[in-house]
Amino acid sequence: MTISNKISVKRDFYARAKLLLTGEYAVLYGAKAIGLPLKTGQKMVVRNARGSDLIWESLDENGEVWFESQLSLYDFSPVKTSDQEISKKLQKLLKSAARLNSEFLSTWSGFKVETQLEFPLNWGLGSSSTLIYMVAEWADVNPFHLHFSVSEGSGYDIACASADSPIIYQLLEDQVHYNEFDLNINFSKNLFLVYLNHKQSSEDEIKVNGKKFAKKSSVIDRISEISKQISTNKSFIKFTDLIKEHEELIGGVLDIKPVQEQKFKNFNGTIKSLGAWGGDFILAASNEGDDYIIKYFKKNGYNVIIPFEEKVLL
Repeated sequence: MTISNKISVKRDFYARAKLLLTGEYAVLYGAKAIGLPLKTGQKMVVRNARGSDLIWESLDENGEVWFESQLSLYDFSPVKTSDQEISKKLQKLLKSAARLNSEFLSTWSGFKVETQLEFPLNWGLGSSSTLIYMVAEWADVNPFHLHFSVSEGSGYDIACASADSPIIYQLLEDQVHYNEFDLNINFSKNLFLVYLNHKQSSEDEIKVNGKKFAKKSSVIDRISEISKQISTNKSFIKFTDLIKEHEELIGGVLDIKPVQEQKFKNFNGTIKSLGAWGGDFILAASNEGDDYIIKYFKKNGYNVIIPFEEKVLL
């Protein structure tokens, strides 16, 4: 992608949310991973405003304000804010965008920015990555360059932000490779996304567990092969075998029992973590039918159960 020195005249922006089907942690060290862009995401509207400050307002999926700040265009520091920590992250993001394009917000003309999520903030579906992508679009800079300037993540979520179908993603020596593909599965009705009532910090997980995969070349290679096989597989039984093996491989490196062993031993099917282990969403695969899956997880205290094909952009 060529980086222009012009500021984009576009005022309305959109980025898709994401889930990581395969490659968690291992994607940081070259494993091929499958990213799933979702049917929901985050939108951003930028308007001219009076004054010389940047007025920022973030809305949740219900249209309620969850963050607001007035930022100085001199150094993007908060003049006033509802949350200092979030303002610091926003300041870092805008500074990085300005370094990548010196003309971005250089005229000291005021702006009003409003963002709105289409999913609950605590679901971990990409409130940060979608924002990075949209700010990059606004600043007319390469979204991957902006991502890597503010995050230690692999960048798969940035690729998902504009994708129209699942992707195979690989990060090799700071070079990004990805392509979209058709996940032609006829068993999507057997797949459900279940929220574990806890948002996991991807940044913290990368720091704690990501480095454990640094010298695990055989695991990296096998994860890549599993990703490739899933991308072309049409058998439900083969699919469940592959995700079970994937869980065992990751668990072996982390020295952590897979979530199914920890919490759902008596589930009639196969369960896989999606992204950082310990929170956010899991994938539940079973041919027992909707009623069984919904009753099983609700009985265990998990009430957010979403059909795979309802949420994932296939």
